[in-house]
Amino acid sequence: MKNKKAKQLETIAIHSGSEHRSGARSIVPPVEISTNFEHSELGYQDGDFIYTRYENPNRLQLEQVLKEMEGGEACAAFASGVAAINAVFQSIEKESHILLPLDLYHGSRALLENYGDRWSLEFDSVDMRDLDALKKAFRSNTKLVLLETPSNPLLQIIDIAEVAKIAHQNNAVVCADNTFATPLNTNPIEFGADLVMHSTSKYLGGHSDILGGAIISAKEDQLFESIRAIQRKQGAVPSPRDCWLLCRSIRSFPHRMRGHNENAMKVAEFLNGHPKVEKVFYPGLADHKDHEIAKKQMRGFGGMISILINGDYNDTMKVVAGSKVIRRATSLGGIESTWEHRRSSESDTSTTPDNLIRFSVGLEHLDDLVEDLKIALG
Repeated sequence: MKNKKAKQLETIAIHSGSEHRSGARSIVPPVEISTNFEHSELGYQDGDFIYTRYENPNRLQLEQVLKEMEGGEACAAFASGVAAINAVFQSIEKESHILLPLDLYHGSRALLENYGDRWSLEFDSVDMRDLDALKKAFRSNTKLVLLETPSNPLLQIIDIAEVAKIAHQNNAVVCADNTFATPLNTNPIEFGADLVMHSTSKYLGGHSDILGGAIISAKEDQLFESIRAIQRKQGAVPSPRDCWLLCRSIRSFPHRMRGHNENAMKVAEFLNGHPKVEKVFYPGLADHKDHEIAKKQMRGFGGMISILINGDYNDTMKVVAGSKVIRRATSLGGIESTWEHRRSSESDTSTTPDNLIRFSVGLEHLDDLVEDLKIALG
């Protein structure tokens, strides 16, 4: 589908939200750390800002650039990705049913496992790549379809347009977690998603030093206003400095992300067929089960790879422990390469294979990454 953004992503990332009211006319907006704002000389509040939990100049700047990059009408920034998806779940009416993909970030599923009953929400998991199975999974009270593409950690690709079509026929809303793909590679709203979720801690922040999340809405409608109300009234808002840091990082995001795409593709090709590797999950590989769908809705294939090691738990741990350049850590999306034995980081209900390593490919020189992989696998 044609990209409908007025400007190209690089220009949006650098300039959107950079307007400010500082008398110094600085190119970089200042950090507005004040928690409150002065009322008018007549004694009443007449400006855009009252209290920083409700609104803050730096948060407005961040929300502006995020909604423009995703092609939405509105955005609400949160203190974390979990806080963002939590707001979506809480905005769905009581007694609703939610559909989740089989492969999904464990933190999103854990919210419903731990609090779904308290919020009077039911949920089921279904392989959303099987459209017939998806159609059969809908109930009369299904109100939300949450999808993640590429998925975490198996890098499965869901056809956003087809899932959105089925969901809308059943009067359900679609929320797409776009953290792995990022706005450079996919814009879910273009394919029919109603909401887009991001853990801004990952590629948008890009330096492993900011915690944040966001929900971008295709329409500034009643559902979004409910999400916005939770953001403000429950108070899970990012600090002004974190918003400022994210805006700073986003200015270089498109070029960083291209580097992640390029390195990951070459690393996946190196790993594919390696005798110590049973299987490589990367949507850019021609032998990936969902490669054709990925080509349809992605401009690049991202920086995440998952691999199955030829061996058991102990063999897999030896590989993870054997790297020198690739750091052993949870989370992803930083300029440095990290990997982990994924199942160890997930909940007791995890179905992730015990020999799977999730690999966030960074921006180091490709030769150094390949050499490190040879040592770890050897």
